[in-house]
Amino acid sequence: MKRKMTAGNLIFTVFNTCLMLFVIMITIYPFWNQFILSFAKREYLYSVEAQWYPKSFDLSSYKVLLHYKDIWRGYGNTILRTAVGTAFSLLVTAMASYPLTKKDFPCNKGITFLILFTMLFSGGLIPGYLLITQQLHLTNSFWALILPGLATPYNIFIMRNFFLSVPNSLEESARIDGAGYTRIFWQIIMPLSKPVLVTVGLWIAVGHWQAWYDNLLYLQKPDKWGLQMILRELLVNNQQSNITQTVKNTFGTAGAVDERQLKSAVIVISILPMVILYPFLQKFMNKGIIIGAVKG
Repeated sequence: MKRKMTAGNLIFTVFNTCLMLFVIMITIYPFWNQFILSFAKREYLYSVEAQWYPKSFDLSSYKVLLHYKDIWRGYGNTILRTAVGTAFSLLVTAMASYPLTKKDFPCNKGITFLILFTMLFSGGLIPGYLLITQQLHLTNSFWALILPGLATPYNIFIMRNFFLSVPNSLEESARIDGAGYTRIFWQIIMPLSKPVLVTVGLWIAVGHWQAWYDNLLYLQKPDKWGLQMILRELLVNNQQSNITQTVKNTFGTAGAVDERQLKSAVIVISILPMVILYPFLQKFMNKGIIIGAVKG
């Protein structure tokens, strides 16, 4: 039997709905605006009014980007970094989390405290920079982008708490059959942990995809830069020489495509992969976050 909604509940529901719609709108609109501008002709690019739908359809900026080698090299570097970094981080995070679920693991509480301590205090930027460049000698190395963030305390605790939700009876049965911890981890724990692996993996992948600051710190060669670093050079430092030459080679004149249209197109293609990927992983994320956050 349905309960009759009171006036207070109705007002609360309407207010929350309107508030969430407003938050969604102000969150999505900047991206939608850049998408519109990437197709806009010159007369619409500098309009002061809000543009809610495309008023023109010009693919010139995307034609330029198809011939812009720096973008595709940055795409390749970022895809490689995201794939390798996510795989290695998930592996290390899972292997660090599983032993912490065992009460008989030596120094369990001490190790857990040390991991928790790093969530509250860190060495800072300078010690990290000196470690990577002077101790490990990873300047201009691909691994300078992977190793510093290989495992984070927050992800370890989320995954540890999820592992605690796996029934102990499954492990006990496997132990009776002669399975060791390694076999239990790979054949029982990992297959049952798909929600948390997808959730944490998506967080890690987004972090790698959006990273640019470590490129600035550790990579001195532009041919090793990721997509976001190239995007920064175009938008912040206004390094237009290479892309201007590409416009000239494509259309015969450097002024054939407006600078703002090009920048909008670069922003669109930089965020598009994550926008496409996220909905397919959404069904796993809610379960992974809820169980990983409250169990333990």
